[in-house]
Amino acid sequence: MSILHGMRVFESSAFVALPLAGMQLAQMGAEVIRFDNLGGGLDHFRRPLAPNGESLFWHGLNKGKKSFAVDLKSEKGRELVSDLITSDGDDAGLFITNLRVPGWTDYESLKKKRADLIMVTLKGDRHGGPEVDYTVNPSLGIPHITGAEGSTEPVANALPAWDCVAGNMVVSSLLAAERDRLRTGRGQDVEFALKDAAAAVIGHLGMIGEATIYDQQRGKSGNSVYGAYGQDFECACGGRVVVIGLTLRQWRGLLKATDKAQEIKNLEQKLNISLDDEGHRWEHRHEINDVFRSWFAKRKISDFEKSFNDFGLTWSRFRTTKEAITEDKDTFTDNPMFETLNFEGIGQYMVPRSPLEFSNYDPLPAQKPPKLGQHTEEILGDIMKLGSGEIGALFDSGTVGSSK
Repeated sequence: MSILHGMRVFESSAFVALPLAGMQLAQMGAEVIRFDNLGGGLDHFRRPLAPNGESLFWHGLNKGKKSFAVDLKSEKGRELVSDLITSDGDDAGLFITNLRVPGWTDYESLKKKRADLIMVTLKGDRHGGPEVDYTVNPSLGIPHITGAEGSTEPVANALPAWDCVAGNMVVSSLLAAERDRLRTGRGQDVEFALKDAAAAVIGHLGMIGEATIYDQQRGKSGNSVYGAYGQDFECACGGRVVVIGLTLRQWRGLLKATDKAQEIKNLEQKLNISLDDEGHRWEHRHEINDVFRSWFAKRKISDFEKSFNDFGLTWSRFRTTKEAITEDKDTFTDNPMFETLNFEGIGQYMVPRSPLEFSNYDPLPAQKPPKLGQHTEEILGDIMKLGSGEIGALFDSGTVGSSK
């Protein structure tokens, strides 16, 4: 049993945000059924790819779901999809999408078949125009404050942060609407835009206020932690670490661990300020960096790793993802969140379950993604209650497909 056991969610999606949302629901125990085009949809062959050509991207974002493969261009296939979305059940009638099609999978069309339908639609911009994380981020100015201090080229982010934010908004809005339906019996049409989600977040972080009030645009600050103290340093072994002095405890711990308290006190006297103030640490980060730089340059990471941990410092070494998986056993190989699974034709690698832990439920184990169309026959029989003859006819006509 899991916390969302019994909930049935239908998903029509591509890219990151919506598949991520559906996967998170599946990892909490919901039955998530995604509609897949015969032969695979937009994401089915997206990089990174395994050596056999299968998409590790698709594998990663569709764990624990069921796949219904159908000819989405055919009238009969579209009818099957709309009937499934609006099928009976108190815990059904839930639909998430960023591939809404007017006259078919839009709310007004679907609610004619089920009045209490809950539908969450993620758009690109609020007018329905296309946007992805990699267009939203530069349009809001983030690449102009990312990168090495003093550089002028904008630097985009490899992590689709706004997609991740929006995916979690899909989950929270679906659960909120479902809670309202339990109380009132009403359905709900929820819409929001990826670009609005991102714009809202930068507003919450004070960035809109900052850009409005001050004449000068915030500049690039490299790997410094904006507004406080956090900096990366190269060490004698050639490795690089980042140390954080965001809070007063972190700051004072860093001074103790490096035995730099007196030098920092001398700096405070010279500047006539207290560096216990995080704003002053930000404003004078370059002078602080000069105090610490030689300390790190003379030491290998192995020289201070244990003492930094004993002092409880907030710090980390810089690693590639491959190095992190190999070296950081606590996060990966020794972490019960991960399980090594074998994928036919690909090999073995670690797969995470949900990081959420509910006190009254055991977490579901790590799960594999479905094969394309793996559950088509099951869904037609168990949910649509079609007989074997009807199911066979749908397969014979090419309206639906299976991985078998």
